[in-house]
Formats: sequence, structure tokens, C-alpha cells
Amino acid sequence: MEKNDYTIYTNLVDKEISKLIVEEKKRQKSVVNLIASENYVSGGVLSALGSELVNKYAEGYSSKRYYGGNEVIDKIENLCKERALDLFKLSPKRWSVNVQAYSGSPANFAVYSALIPQGGKIMGMELSSGGHLTHGHKASFTGKFWKQIPYGVDKKTEKIDYDELLKIAKKEKPDIIVCGFTAYSQKIDFKKFREIANSCGAYLMVDMSHIAGLVAGGVHPSPFKYADVVTTTTHKTLRGPRSALIFSRGELSGKIDKAIFPGLQGGPHMNQIAAVAVSLKEADSPAFKKYTKQVVKNAKTLADELKKRGFRIISGGTDNHLLLVDVWGGGKGISGAEASDRLEKEGIIVNKNTIPFDTRSPFDPSGIRLGTAAETTRGAKEKKMKEIAEKIARILNLDKRR
Repeated sequence: MEKNDYTIYTNLVDKEISKLIVEEKKRQKSVVNLIASENYVSGGVLSALGSELVNKYAEGYSSKRYYGGNEVIDKIENLCKERALDLFKLSPKRWSVNVQAYSGSPANFAVYSALIPQGGKIMGMELSSGGHLTHGHKASFTGKFWKQIPYGVDKKTEKIDYDELLKIAKKEKPDIIVCGFTAYSQKIDFKKFREIANSCGAYLMVDMSHIAGLVAGGVHPSPFKYADVVTTTTHKTLRGPRSALIFSRGELSGKIDKAIFPGLQGGPHMNQIAAVAVSLKEADSPAFKKYTKQVVKNAKTLADELKKRGFRIISGGTDNHLLLVDVWGGGKGISGAEASDRLEKEGIIVNKNTIPFDTRSPFDPSGIRLGTAAETTRGAKEKKMKEIAEKIARILNLDKRR
């Protein structure tokens, strides 16, 4: 335990929680973090989260609050919205952004409830192919209020087959098409998604939660030219706190704002919104662009090095910050859960993950998902990725399993 940890948390009267915070901080520092949906925030983000803004109740929107004393709060929310639009080079005349969503799941739910009728159709990627629960999966409330029209990936290439998507869309005529993924490692052709949405008269929603930072950094194509709505969490490659943003074309913004409040949430978490504003300013810098380039370089290096050591990488490689690894196929005989557990015991944190056309249970699937955003924040470069790949191969002992 570091000496200054005691100083940082001396204001915590609750010594049990203080001890556990320090314990978690120590754990984070001691591991190699390859969780694709995690990152490390700056001191500025932490300061905003722990500020006096947590005391203020600000139900409503700027200049339309239900409580008094929100003059400063309005300025903070407006600044956060301005920075969000500026970061992604969006005109406030054409785009609006809601910064009040508590996290990604309610943000997506709000969009559906604003734009499509209950019982309507959400066309989203199936979970086993890399989609997200909130894209209409039956285990999520989004699959209980609306009907999912699933799409997947090509069995041979393990990449999106846009021609197949077009056939599904024309046949099913969904109300909204969700382009967004939690375990897909290839660049997305947003123009083709727009054409598919136009073919059936659907809204096009892009959930860019995983790649938002890469879009901001210019290392992944932007969806804004083609989408009607863009949602994103802020804590992955964008390197902010746990929160969410909903960008929408101007004519849709009123419906979405009402869906967030009063439809789904109460007062916004203003400390969280201020922390998002801090992270957006940090992302709008040359240093952040350099960071995102390194994230992608690191992911490609990790994928290549694992392939050299006998691992099968889903879809053949990666164009973004994450990669899926098949640890069960090819006679290797280790499940995703076992691989994750064995790696964690040796200080490497990953998550078990289904792979396309997985024959195993989601609770003990055939793959693991790796991401490079967090370790890149810590300064890792290609040399470090090679060392990590070597260690993974040694821990999983693939040579003896062939």
C-alpha cells in the first residue's frame, strides 16, 4: 500500500471502504488489463467525479429546471454539450446531443422508446456474433418491449455480409437498424448501413460505444455523415467516466430528450457530466490522437503475435482496439472461462467471450476478448504487446495441447 494512498482517502470516515478502495487501486496497478471496455481516467476526471457537484439536484434541462440554484449547473451542462459537438466536428444547427444518460444501456433504451412503437422491430447484431444485449436481445428489456431482427456475420470470413443484411432488411422492414458491436474487430462501412436503412425506410442508429475514441482520434471512419442517431458510452476508448452521450439529428432531439427526462430518468448526475466534459476536452488534443493511433497499432501487434503462436484470431485480425481469440478450436481444448481464469491467476485480465457460431455456452464459451486501450493509456507500445502475447501463450500452454 502506497503512503500517499492514506493521504488521499483520509477524509473517508468509513475505514473499511477506504481500505477497499486502496486495495482495488493496488489491484489495478498490479495487473495487465486487457478488458476491451475498460480504461484509466485522468486525475481531472476523478476530481470532477468527486466534487461538490454531487450535491446538486438538477432535474430538467438547461434553463428549464424544476429546482432553483442551477445557474452554474446550466453552464456545466451546456459546456459539456458544446465540447461533445466540437470533438466530433458537428454543427449545432444540424445535430443535438443529450449528455444526461446515466450509462449506455438506458441511452439505447431511450432512443428506441422515442423513435419506434412498442412491439416494433429492432434490427441488431446477434449476441454471439458480437452484438450487445441492448440491441434487442431477448435477455434485455429491449427484447421484451421490441422484437429483435437479428443479423450476424459470414460463416467463412466472420465479417459482416452487407448483401445479406440488405436481404434481411428488405424482408423484415425493421423500424430501426442498429449498427454497433461489443466484440467486432473490423472497420464498419457506415455508408452501406445507410443504404440498407434507406432500402426499408428505417432509422439508422450507430452505437459507437467501443470505437468512440478511435473516431474522435481519426483512426476509424465517422458515422455522423450517415446516421440519424449515434449513441456512445464514454468510458471505453474515449477514456472518460461511466456515462453516455446521445447525438441526434435536430428534428429527433426533442423526442429523445423527453425519453431521457421525464421518461426514463430523474435528475442528472452533474458530477458525472462535468467529468465527461473534462474527458471530451482531453480527447480534443494532438496527444489523444497520438494515443488512439497507438491503441490500434498495439491491437494489431497483439493479434499478429498471438497468431504466430498458434492462436486463431476471429475474422483474421483487427482494425480497431479489440480482438477475439478462439481458444477452444483447432484441438486446443481450453474454454474461454478456463483461459480467463488461468490468465487472471497470472496477472492478465481478459474476459471470456462467445465467438461467431459458437457451440459452447455463453457462460463458458470458446473465446476470449482482448483490448489494448487501457494498457496503451499506461504507455504500452508494440514491444510490450509482444511480451504479453508470449506470456499468454506460455500460460495457456498451447504447445502441449496440440
